[in-house]
Amino acid sequence: MFSKDTYVARRRNLKNNVKQGVLLFPGNGESSMNYKDNWYPFRQDSSFLYYTGINNIANIYFLIDIDNNREILFGDDPTPEEMVWTGAVEPLAVFAEKSGISTVKSIRDLPSFLKDQKQKGRNVHYLPPYRSEITVELSTFLDIPVQEVHNKKSETFIKAVVNQRSVKSSEEIKELHKAVNITAEMHKYAIINAVPGKTEKEIAGDLQAIAIGGGGNISFPIILTKNGQYLHNHATNAVIEEGDIILCDCGAETAMNYAGDMTRTFPAGRAFSPLQKEIYNIVLSAHNTAIEALKPGVFFKDVHLLASTKLAEGLKEIGLMKGDIKEAVAAGAHSLFFQCGLGHQMGMDVHDMENLGEQYVGYTEDLKKSTEFGLKSLRLGKSLESGYVLTVEPGLYFNPFLIDSWKEQNKYTDFVNYDEIEKFRDFGGIRVEEDFIITETGSQLLGDPLAKTPEDIENLKH
Repeated sequence: MFSKDTYVARRRNLKNNVKQGVLLFPGNGESSMNYKDNWYPFRQDSSFLYYTGINNIANIYFLIDIDNNREILFGDDPTPEEMVWTGAVEPLAVFAEKSGISTVKSIRDLPSFLKDQKQKGRNVHYLPPYRSEITVELSTFLDIPVQEVHNKKSETFIKAVVNQRSVKSSEEIKELHKAVNITAEMHKYAIINAVPGKTEKEIAGDLQAIAIGGGGNISFPIILTKNGQYLHNHATNAVIEEGDIILCDCGAETAMNYAGDMTRTFPAGRAFSPLQKEIYNIVLSAHNTAIEALKPGVFFKDVHLLASTKLAEGLKEIGLMKGDIKEAVAAGAHSLFFQCGLGHQMGMDVHDMENLGEQYVGYTEDLKKSTEFGLKSLRLGKSLESGYVLTVEPGLYFNPFLIDSWKEQNKYTDFVNYDEIEKFRDFGGIRVEEDFIITETGSQLLGDPLAKTPEDIENLKH
């Protein structure tokens, strides 16, 4: 946990922004994998963590009664019989004290407390639930039909949380540097050890061990694949072979649940082929161009389009695209090769706060999220501010299914050379990703630099 003062100040800020009513924070419960008592690794809800710091305790709720200036933690200490399985656990009162929460009540008191607030005509604000069991509990506690729970989420609460969590404090930045440095260790290991004869899963398992050894765990399921043309292709039992190009997208989460997220693409052998290096350098050029454009006041959507234009210019130079590149990007022709967004916010969630809704987190009332293929996958479009943390991850992906589909439809034939693309059907995909904090004048790389030029990557392989 951070200091008590941190959590008290965060809650004071939140109360000042929401102004009235009851703020309800459900903590996550245990979630079963294949039978009731075999659980997935526990992960506390990030907003619950942000405002309380209380982790690794399931089935608790936190409530802020703004009008009466009350903060209550609802939960129950484990019984001696339960501690037979878990070992000694500190009482909830100890955690409440560390967080600056004055009152602890049994979870059994929560339903009647909320019912009383509703009868008094008080607004009970909650964030959109992303777990079905929480949806059912909110339905029961607040007497709302299950199908209406999502619709009755509090936009006031969402906007206040997004506004606060988007700007990272200095102590959060330290945690993020730590997460990114552990992530970089994972990538360095992958570059050196993902060699012919190994399987994707062998390497992915080693990478998760590095994350766990760092004190936390992975921040999302590891993407390690020789088929990088598929954007989120997780590790399989496929054997790595000479000539393969490996895409590794992975991240570590610290013990305090701050995330890293990086991507490196590298040869299975000692060196890139000339064609692999040529495509890699197009991606790297777009990556560096995007980084140079990062600063407060710039719309990240514009940075995405800038990187897309740089990718398309590189593809035109090698004959895969043609015509006016600005027109091509405006039409969306480049999305045949770059189907996703340039990046996303990062913090306590690897895609920070996206459970609250991408329109709230990455966009504004005046800037709506696109519905166009490719651009609709851009999770962050709004103007950047000092203190934002985000990823920059352009890529080029040669997906044969998409190529065949668009060629058959004669899509973007003014901008795409389909005959030339046939040579790339088995190429795969390349992505380069790093993490940045927006500063008052530009941006700063999170973590220590990791090899990203073809030459530096090849040097690690030797």
